[in-house]
Amino acid sequence: MRFPKSESKIVSLIHDIIAGLEAHPDLFPNPPVSAEDLRKQFKTYLKSADTANEKQAEAKHAVEDKNHELDTAVESSKMILRYAENVTHSDDAALNYLGWGAHREPARLKIPGQTRHLEAPRQGDGWIALDWKQPDEGGKAAAYKIQRREGDSETWLDAGMAMDTEVALSNQPRGIRLEFRVVAVNKVGEGEPSNGVLATL
Repeated sequence: MRFPKSESKIVSLIHDIIAGLEAHPDLFPNPPVSAEDLRKQFKTYLKSADTANEKQAEAKHAVEDKNHELDTAVESSKMILRYAENVTHSDDAALNYLGWGAHREPARLKIPGQTRHLEAPRQGDGWIALDWKQPDEGGKAAAYKIQRREGDSETWLDAGMAMDTEVALSNQPRGIRLEFRVVAVNKVGEGEPSNGVLATL
């Protein structure tokens, strides 16, 4: 969970921190800044905010004062939250009393799953149109590699790339049996190849 940037969300979080510290001294017995001190800092900020609203002619100076006081309260809040994460071993339920939560690692991208239901709805002299369905498991596919093999060969050759779930391949070998398949790819790796489709163009 990241510290908010908007003033309204910071104000709401400071309210929650003060309330949480006061309601649960058993969980947070020795914060680096007490709830009382944070409340005083917050009240000073509120006075500065009121001044900024009331005195338009002195708005620039008042806003600077307000921001300075808010920065002070922000630093104190961050110290308390770091302390709370340490003392509770980043327990979400306990941190929730302060309006906070444990840091979470971003979900790691996985390789795509198997491309599904490859078909060849149209074909002609030296060309073929293919379509398929995206994998229903694994990581999100960034693109699709189209491969073919000729006759009885065991070697698959790259025949093209597609960003969507269909492609038309031209300039393909004529008069021999071809087999096509599609492989979903992303920056992590390649998924399992699709079923194959046979064609003689």
